[in-house]
Amino acid sequence: MKNEGIIVGLDIGTTKIAVIVGRKNEYGKIEILGYGKVPSIGVKRGVVANIDNTVQSIKDAVAEAAAKSGVNIKYVNVGIAGQHIKSMQHRGSMIREDSETEISQADIEKLCNSMYNLNMNPGEEILDVIPQEFSIDGEHGITMPKGGIGSNLEANFHIIIGQTAAAKNIYRCVRKAGLEVVELILEPIASAEAVLCEDEKEAGVVLVDIGGGTSDIAIFHGGIIRHTAVIPLGGEIITEDIREGCSIIKKHAEQLKVKFGSAMARENREEEIVSIPGTRGKPAKEISLKNLASIIQARMEEIIEHIYYEIKNSGYEKKLIEGIVLTGGGAHLKHVAQLTEFITGLDTRIGYPNEHLASDVPPEMASPMYATGIGLVIEGIGRYQKDAENKPVEIIQPGIREVVAAPTEKVNRKLLDTFLNKIRNIFEEDVQ
Repeated sequence: MKNEGIIVGLDIGTTKIAVIVGRKNEYGKIEILGYGKVPSIGVKRGVVANIDNTVQSIKDAVAEAAAKSGVNIKYVNVGIAGQHIKSMQHRGSMIREDSETEISQADIEKLCNSMYNLNMNPGEEILDVIPQEFSIDGEHGITMPKGGIGSNLEANFHIIIGQTAAAKNIYRCVRKAGLEVVELILEPIASAEAVLCEDEKEAGVVLVDIGGGTSDIAIFHGGIIRHTAVIPLGGEIITEDIREGCSIIKKHAEQLKVKFGSAMARENREEEIVSIPGTRGKPAKEISLKNLASIIQARMEEIIEHIYYEIKNSGYEKKLIEGIVLTGGGAHLKHVAQLTEFITGLDTRIGYPNEHLASDVPPEMASPMYATGIGLVIEGIGRYQKDAENKPVEIIQPGIREVVAAPTEKVNRKLLDTFLNKIRNIFEEDVQ
């Protein structure tokens, strides 16, 4: 079997850590070679709270994915989210020395890399720089400037900002687990790659990934990402509300939410009752599904209101022809799409990553729960193909395939002012 293009996505979530090994087949679909999923112990609201616990969870998930795929996993594309993430718009420009030669990829990268030098608040760093639209000598609306001729190259950029300490902890956990980070990728961008098509991005759409600790938002219009945000509320706080409201243990609250939960109380009847077994010989407790849905609806309304605020704040509320696409584990909640439509007035659907998957992948991988992990593989493949100067390594032993997603040129080049290299430098200093 050919090794070329094997990419690993590592989704470090609040409730689960998922490792997905995949590659693109000859039909452009993603083959899932193997995956691992374990409970996340040590992550709170998308941020690493306990390094040792997180490292162990990563190791367990990697071991499971490696066993299923037969791949020796060394390099991973890691998702980053958390309430510390924010974004901004910025316009940058550069004067080319030779205006008579064609604009090269090196010119474009030089302009993009210069954005990493912007001054940030103490403790904050630029995670990623995403070019939106370019202009050459005042000619606007150019999406692909390569090959053009001109002296003044300008671009609008969507800049992702995060706390240095939070990203440093993610990098530390990955390194302690015996892995190397190829890319740190914003999770809503990864999820969007898994569940959105180009036509939706062109027409205008909001991607909402409702995870365990956070709800991640990405707004697209004209085929370009326009706004990103992370809301520090997700499925875990709903479970906590159920635990407190029904006076039951957390395990039973989570089971209630998954099996019987609804985001709209009016869809349940008063006489619908579920019995929860008591602990240590205590009698069973009967819980009304209508009351359960009332607890869930109250919290979901708060989350959706936050989402709607971000949509209005982006300035694209009236331009979202394709409405909202919900994904992530929280999208499994019954009637969540209807409640979202009711509050926002925008068409809403549930986003499944199956459109991009090959036909022979395990059925469970088509779940919204794996949208981020699959998106990390898709985004990793895209970046790898753009920067594929490193060739795949050889088979190291029979039956074992080496991951070829080794650091791409972006990682290897000597750009010490980029965020990931800053984190590497800090980490190496700490080790020494």
